[in-house]
Amino acid sequence: MKASQFLISTLKEAPADAEVVSHKLMMRAGLIKKLGAGIYNYMPMGLRVIRKVEAIVRDEMNRAGAIELSMPVVQPAELWQETGRFDKMGPELLRIKDRHGRDFVVQPTSEEVVTDIARQEIRSYKQLPKNFYQIQTKFRDERRPRFGLMRGREFIMKDAYSFDRDQTSAKQSYQVMAGAYRNIFDRFGLTYRAVAADSGAIGGDLSEEFQVIAATGEDAIVYCPTSTYAANMEKAEALAPAHPRGAATQALAKTATPGKSTCEDVAALLNVPLNTTVKSLVLATDTLNDKCEIVKSHVWLLLLRGDHEMNEVKVGKLPGFEGGFRFATLSEIEDHFGCKPGYLGPLNLKQPLKIVADRDVAVMANWICGANEVDFHMTGVNFGRDVAEPDFIADIRNVVAGDASPDGQGVLAIERGIEVGHVFYLGTKYSQAMNATFLDVNGKPQFMEMGCYGIGVTRLPAAAIEQNHDERGIIWPDAIAPFTVVICPVNMDRSEEVKTSAFKLYEQLLALGVDVILDDRGERPGAMFADWELIGVPHRVTIGDKGLKDGVVEYQHRRDSESTKVVVADVLAHVKAKLGL
Repeated sequence: MKASQFLISTLKEAPADAEVVSHKLMMRAGLIKKLGAGIYNYMPMGLRVIRKVEAIVRDEMNRAGAIELSMPVVQPAELWQETGRFDKMGPELLRIKDRHGRDFVVQPTSEEVVTDIARQEIRSYKQLPKNFYQIQTKFRDERRPRFGLMRGREFIMKDAYSFDRDQTSAKQSYQVMAGAYRNIFDRFGLTYRAVAADSGAIGGDLSEEFQVIAATGEDAIVYCPTSTYAANMEKAEALAPAHPRGAATQALAKTATPGKSTCEDVAALLNVPLNTTVKSLVLATDTLNDKCEIVKSHVWLLLLRGDHEMNEVKVGKLPGFEGGFRFATLSEIEDHFGCKPGYLGPLNLKQPLKIVADRDVAVMANWICGANEVDFHMTGVNFGRDVAEPDFIADIRNVVAGDASPDGQGVLAIERGIEVGHVFYLGTKYSQAMNATFLDVNGKPQFMEMGCYGIGVTRLPAAAIEQNHDERGIIWPDAIAPFTVVICPVNMDRSEEVKTSAFKLYEQLLALGVDVILDDRGERPGAMFADWELIGVPHRVTIGDKGLKDGVVEYQHRRDSESTKVVVADVLAHVKAKLGL
């Protein structure tokens, strides 16, 4: 490709609404152009990156035995109504009507459609296993789209769906996909972690997220530096303390804490460690009738150490919380505690309720909590002596760095990541809802066991930029760079020797199958170099009249601080070596 024939539209400044690095650099480098909120044109330079991502994904999916198809972006509502998702999904599901008033959805994912295909095409166990995948446009009507392609409304995703005859073979299909994903992300050239993830209401342990490591990532990744343990924050277990509960050595006392309604403020006022305080979180669960009307509510008190945070996923798995929960209303709190939030605790309750204590709280002695009276807290509190033992003891908190690793191989560390892929064992959730069966070896119908596997194709370039950039712009890994090599001839229009040398190297690299671009625009060297550093092409060869007189050209990798002089006769071999050819 010659730059004069391509569209290069770089900007000196990022648009005002670009918040994160990837959004700013993708806009400045001319990879994307905003069309509407969360909707972008993929410009030629950006589309080249996306196509390279797709090619790697497609190659590894095909190697793993998956079969490519394409399912419509707009799908009839009837299929989504079969699974209940048409009504259950929130406003993120874009619902539309055609001219006849029939309901449709713009797909965010395609479990229903692919299950419909499977129930029509797969009749016998002899046709299993099967894995269908597509690389297709999706739409999720985000309330607040932001961060460019990181959280847009329209996006491209690779979604795959496996179908098996039983759990054993389904788990084998899952492992094949998990292996394929590792191959895919290895080929991208990014630093990533495969972390255990929560399986939600379906249960089980077969769920992994693939996270690109980036300081700006929204997700917390928990891992053990001295073992292979890795999980996302929702999944990571906080082990019970190894030590028993201490003895009650302090007298119970009501202590004035005027205006101090947080554990941090109370600890500072009383000059005690924050981990001696206990925070009270008041939740409610509702019983609904057939019309989804609340007929009864139960109020719960959750106790966590003052320096810990509640993990909502873990709480959702507690007995009694399976149907969902909410934070209690102010009236519910006042009815049970006789006090407004900020000074709540398990002593002197107005109405009985169930108490759930985190594992760490359960072994605490002489702790501090709200007195259920404004401007007062209780100190020297102990289970058994001052307050009844909790109804439940459970892991309900987020882990913190330094906690013991669940595998017993060290302590936990935490880093940030961006989720770009997810593999998930579904079981029979969709096949049962849609009556997708096959005849097993005994001639009886069985529900197909399913798995689903996604990769954010358009999210991945943004994640790559968050991980690979500097003050000058993007630094692409070779595998997904829009161009692998750029040749920058200086003053080519005034030197036939420069022009001849540039075109010779260009033709040689093309013959080797290298994705090379020749910048023949006639730009000044400073402007030309700035463009390619911003765009992030990893390998640059600069050819100038002065260098040619000395028999050299300059090679510079995007990460190098300075260029390297290379003898003209050796430049092709030098570039080939850098490309691993």
